[in-house]
Amino acid sequence: MKRLTHRSARPQVDQQVALLSILGFWLFYMIIVTLRAVVLDFPAQEELIARRVAVTLFGIVINSLLYLGLRWFEKKPLTPRIIAAFLGAIPAALAISSFNYFVFNVYDPISLFEDNELRDQILKIPPMAVVLEFAISSYYFLMSWAMLYLALSYASEVRAAERRAARFAQAAQQAELRSLRYQVNPHFLFNTLNSLSTLVLRNRPDEAEAMILNLSTFYRTSLTGDPLDDVRLIDEVELQKLYLNIEAVRFPDRLKIEIDMPDAVMSCCVPGLILQPLVENAIKYGVARATRPVTIRLSAREEAGILHITVSDDGDVIPSDADKGSGIGLANVRDRLDARYGSAARLECHTPFEGGFVVDVSLPAVRHDC
Repeated sequence: MKRLTHRSARPQVDQQVALLSILGFWLFYMIIVTLRAVVLDFPAQEELIARRVAVTLFGIVINSLLYLGLRWFEKKPLTPRIIAAFLGAIPAALAISSFNYFVFNVYDPISLFEDNELRDQILKIPPMAVVLEFAISSYYFLMSWAMLYLALSYASEVRAAERRAARFAQAAQQAELRSLRYQVNPHFLFNTLNSLSTLVLRNRPDEAEAMILNLSTFYRTSLTGDPLDDVRLIDEVELQKLYLNIEAVRFPDRLKIEIDMPDAVMSCCVPGLILQPLVENAIKYGVARATRPVTIRLSAREEAGILHITVSDDGDVIPSDADKGSGIGLANVRDRLDARYGSAARLECHTPFEGGFVVDVSLPAVRHDC
């Protein structure tokens, strides 16, 4: 079964490319040898060409058989393939040399030489010496082709490995993006259910129903979309409004919301849920810790093709010994921006002297069907 799979596998070097390289090599051989014969003014040029064509065709056949033999070693490491080429070229060179000797020295040698004395001298050379001499030159010729073939084969392997690595990197990046997007704070759902329980216990069914609808819409919107797709900024803002409306039930007197985003930037595309961790942080460290009203502000502007989005709160100054969290939310956004835009996007944050927290997100201002 393995052998059948190996035979049916696609060759690393396209067969057409391999065949063209063989034809090219032997055509080059025929041209060079013919030019040499012309320069040396050999007799019976037409007869030499005819026999040289026969040797060339035979060489193409033997070279093709060598190619088929090397294909059996394509899945092997490079060293065994080189050894196979060196060993396989030996019988191939001997076969070509033997056929060449037959064509030029055995088959009607009289028609090749007008000088009988020269013909007799050539025919006195031991056949084995003639065969071995031509076999050596044929061996180097075949090894030159084999090295070209191995180089093409190795280059094909490298390209295939690069394509596989690119696919794996893309798959890993997509998996990372999906994972990062779905990292919605579980405490949000826990706190929301607690708030719903409180509303029910206080006999406030209308507010509980509105909260359930907001929660359902929020999760349906945030979890059903493709994590790799962008969304319009206006859709992202509407989703954050749902989230803030849900949190407003927990903090009816403390949570204030301001949104300052001109219509011109609302059609820009942003990664889905990119603002979610930032708004969560503002709730957790700004509103939840405070005993007074805290304003969460979402703003955006476009400058020189760059979309700047700011999420800020004016909460109290956090003491130096207080729990400032693990920074997972900010790291989440930073990682998603890096995976999506690379160096074209950045996240910057700072703490104003008077308190609160400000996060600025900068990314390319792109508008398309997102």
